[in-house]
Amino acid sequence: MWAVEPAGRKFEGAAAVNRTLKELGGGWALLAALYSVPPIRRVQNAYYRRVARRRAWW
Repeated sequence: MWAVEPAGRKFEGAAAVNRTLKELGGGWALLAALYSVPPIRRVQNAYYRRVARRRAWW
């Protein structure tokens, strides 16, 4: 998954999901803020890669 800001900044994978959540605002933005915590970011990135590898199975 990719997210691209109007200014051209690109986000890939879990970063794109979290950027989208941030744009939704409210509680979603609070959830996205957790991505700035390095241990949580590593877990989210790993989980995103796992789901992405198996997306055809879902």
